[in-house]
Amino acid sequence: MPTLRLHPLAAALALGGSTLAAATETTLPAIEVTTSKLAEPVQQTPAMITVVSGEELRARGATDLRTALSLVAGVDIAPGGDAGPAGAVPGLWGLREFDAFLLVVDGIPTGGAFNPALATLDLADVERIEVLRGAAPVMYGATSFVGVIQVIHYAAGATPARATIGAGTRRTGIASISGNLPEWGGFKQSLSANAETREFSQDRSGVDRGHVLYRAAGETGLGKLHFDLDGVVLRQDPYSPHPVEDGGLSPRFPLDANAMPKDARKDQDRLQFNAGLERSVGSGEWVTTFSLDHANGRNTEGFLRADFATDGVTHNADGFRQTLTLTDAYFDTYLALHPGEEITWTTGFDWLYGHGRQRSDNFEYAVLPNGANAPDSHSLPIDESTERTDRRNFLGAYSQIDFKPSERLDLIAGLRLNHTEERSRGVEIDRHADPGTPPDVGSDRRSKSRLSGMLGASYALWADDGDRLTAFADYRNTYKPAAIDFGPEAESAILKPETAHSWEAGLKGAFAEARLDWELSYFHMDFANLVIPENVGGLPGLANGGRERFKGAELEGDWRVTDDWRVRATYAWHDARYTTVR
Repeated sequence: MPTLRLHPLAAALALGGSTLAAATETTLPAIEVTTSKLAEPVQQTPAMITVVSGEELRARGATDLRTALSLVAGVDIAPGGDAGPAGAVPGLWGLREFDAFLLVVDGIPTGGAFNPALATLDLADVERIEVLRGAAPVMYGATSFVGVIQVIHYAAGATPARATIGAGTRRTGIASISGNLPEWGGFKQSLSANAETREFSQDRSGVDRGHVLYRAAGETGLGKLHFDLDGVVLRQDPYSPHPVEDGGLSPRFPLDANAMPKDARKDQDRLQFNAGLERSVGSGEWVTTFSLDHANGRNTEGFLRADFATDGVTHNADGFRQTLTLTDAYFDTYLALHPGEEITWTTGFDWLYGHGRQRSDNFEYAVLPNGANAPDSHSLPIDESTERTDRRNFLGAYSQIDFKPSERLDLIAGLRLNHTEERSRGVEIDRHADPGTPPDVGSDRRSKSRLSGMLGASYALWADDGDRLTAFADYRNTYKPAAIDFGPEAESAILKPETAHSWEAGLKGAFAEARLDWELSYFHMDFANLVIPENVGGLPGLANGGRERFKGAELEGDWRVTDDWRVRATYAWHDARYTTVR
């Protein structure tokens, strides 16, 4: 039975000057909005959740997600991945898969219908990052298993005026500027923009990225209206993964070599529009959000075959040139009612839509292990052309009750009815076939309705002003349609949906006038139909991977020694196994 064990230990000091928030700010109770879409004190939330402030990110010089979350217990982020050198693959609860977590930016599931859009994520002008361990089966539905990472930017009109510039080795540079614009028609406005360039140790590899975010918000006769316009231009020169042979990195392939074609790229232009309306209704609030996101991608990549030849003449690699278009839409509307001081009832409906299409020209080529003779893809004959289209609709009606019968006790129960529909179509054209040979066409469709939900409770065992010791526990049950990587294959088959149920229990504490806070949790998750990478004719593909069990314990603490000196330590133990549990 395969076994994977992870026993990481991380400890760090965060030192700074005036860039760190003063004690009067940092000792206020931390607030999160990921679990219920409403502001809740972290110490009372019946789940393990970490909030990393934007001030801390800037004090530590964190400009990417790996650095930003390096001091969060149990979170391990590998840079790169299938999204290119600008991407990342987070691991939470011992599972590192590109789609096992949900990325939310300002309340919007970013890339949610397909895969988290980490390659275009920008951490400039961030107010805070919230990290929830485990699924969010009620509020965000069929989109995550092991965690939610929510990035929250400063609100319109509240963006601190700031300009930064930096440079480093390997032609690395970054520049950013942010601030508020003059009010326009009663609307507060803010603008942030940044650009960066990076090169890597691998030959012919690097990233250039530009990002602009405009935000506006104001009071209208209907309520508070806000809208955003977010644009990203990404240019990547990707590098090839290091081949594995006999259980280790191949000694026939130099560590910094790049076997990609000479014109390899993984580029994307992305534009997103968000709008929202918040208004008071009786004893509560009515919140509606809409988002439309469109991305155009151009990819040229290549991968060495297993047992690759090393003479530089024999065909030993497969590659493709591809255009990729992705369109995502998100609509969410909910009522948060307060029938009594001790009860909050949230009920709503959301819809997540995704449409993706890839068109690829596939070829084979010969390359030396050091990449010295890497060819230009346009000089190579095309063996086959493929097309894949996938259309997804995730719909959900949800309701959650948060009952606080006393200052010490918090009870949460939520239920969601999910309905998912997906259609997929693949076309493959053999360029060496006889004239008139019809293309190979396949299609598939799948629909499913399923309940998901959660139960949670927290109880303050001891409380004294801002200090407290809280016990918590929760149970969560969820599922999601299988991931799609939009590789160069014409596969039309839709994989089985992934399902999971988990429970978690732990303690939270805040002591020394809330200068010291910590969390400890134990989790257990049973997982079915995990999507895993697979080799498909020398090119990357996906398959269902059976049943797995994940369990472990995580501990983190944060001690504000002085106004400008913080100590943070984390420890995590994870145990992941394949099982036959049903």
